[in-house]
Amino acid sequence: MKSVVLAIDEPTPRGIAAGISRLITTGDLAPGDRLPTVRALAAELGVSPATVSHAWQTLAAAGLIVTRGRSGSTVRAVPREWLPLRYRDFEGETDARLDLSRGTPDPELLPRIALDRAGALADTQSYQLKPDIPHLHDLLRDTWPAPVESITVTNGALDAIDRVLASLVRFGDRVVVENPTFPPFLDLLEQYGLEGIPVALDADGMRVDQFTRALSASPTIVLLQPRAHNPTGVSMTPSRAEQLARALRRSRTAQATVVVEDDHSGAISTAPDVSLATWLPERVLHIRSFSKSHGPDLRIGALGGPRDLVDRIVARRLLGPGWTSRMVQSILFTLLTAPESVGQIDAARDAYARRQDEFRAAMRAFDVDLPDGDGLNAWLPVADERAALVSLAAAGIRVAPGSPFRLVAGEPHVRVTVGLVRDDVEVIASALAAASRA
Repeated sequence: MKSVVLAIDEPTPRGIAAGISRLITTGDLAPGDRLPTVRALAAELGVSPATVSHAWQTLAAAGLIVTRGRSGSTVRAVPREWLPLRYRDFEGETDARLDLSRGTPDPELLPRIALDRAGALADTQSYQLKPDIPHLHDLLRDTWPAPVESITVTNGALDAIDRVLASLVRFGDRVVVENPTFPPFLDLLEQYGLEGIPVALDADGMRVDQFTRALSASPTIVLLQPRAHNPTGVSMTPSRAEQLARALRRSRTAQATVVVEDDHSGAISTAPDVSLATWLPERVLHIRSFSKSHGPDLRIGALGGPRDLVDRIVARRLLGPGWTSRMVQSILFTLLTAPESVGQIDAARDAYARRQDEFRAAMRAFDVDLPDGDGLNAWLPVADERAALVSLAAAGIRVAPGSPFRLVAGEPHVRVTVGLVRDDVEVIASALAAASRA
């Protein structure tokens, strides 16, 4: 009790929460440690039980403690082990009035169709049929960002990336990856025993100077996000893509390196469709996901590239799940071609772009200048990551901590899912600006 009281500089809900947060950060309070009861700490601080209870709610909303009513409160223990490591920072439900931590699309902007229209297109009568329905395959080929030899449908972007790694890498291989990047990418690298080589981004994509140096390590894979980069919102320009392709072609130590592009937000991105395959068709696997545009539970994406690489992935997959449900493929085809759903996606793209613009304008009004962004997310610099999470939890807002997105340490940030900010943007911006300085 004494160490807890000494850590609290100000006996307000925010001050109590900040003090407990510091004890957790320093390790003075370990996972599973029991906290003082609300009444006992209130008496020690000379405040009402409601004040301490409010602080406990803030800490619980920030994911730092677990409260169980009369059973007391404890420091949050290690999450369930079935979750990959970097997913654990986003685990669990929250009482926050506004959850901007998930990176998911706005459900109100997803298209809706009648299933009976899609069912007629799927007709699976043999295990030896080609994995993809012809209608969808031809549509994907016509809309691919560069000429492509072979395309196959997968169960989303991460499924495609997992299968690429399983087919192309060996333990100890090196992979060039953006820093920051999507946390599950880093978990996948660890699962396969791979060494990540970080490359920072600027407003146009991966920095050419750092990328060129990274190629000297003879990487097997370059893993990048060409548009609406998660978490920063950066979209690679065609000029930058050409520069990276040129660096790859000239590098003597990366002649066998394969580029894997995750275009996870393609249909709702406002940036030009871009791929290094325009200049390196024989060495690029481009992945297109429809989760952000058409719904996360659709679980469908597409992988395209050189025939020999794609065929290896298809052949191995037939020995496992076999293929992506042709019924689901038919649903996607309908969503991509029906005029009403095409119109809904166009409207969603405009809505997300407008929310990005409004959010950045609102942040500028509070002297926080963010670079232009695309897609669903924004990368907000903060003075202290943990303090920002606690401050926002006290305001009823949840965001994602920045540390799981980084391969190597860097300036503290939090990721904000701007795509879910439908209204009250000035109020939310005010809270975020205050938290960034906490």
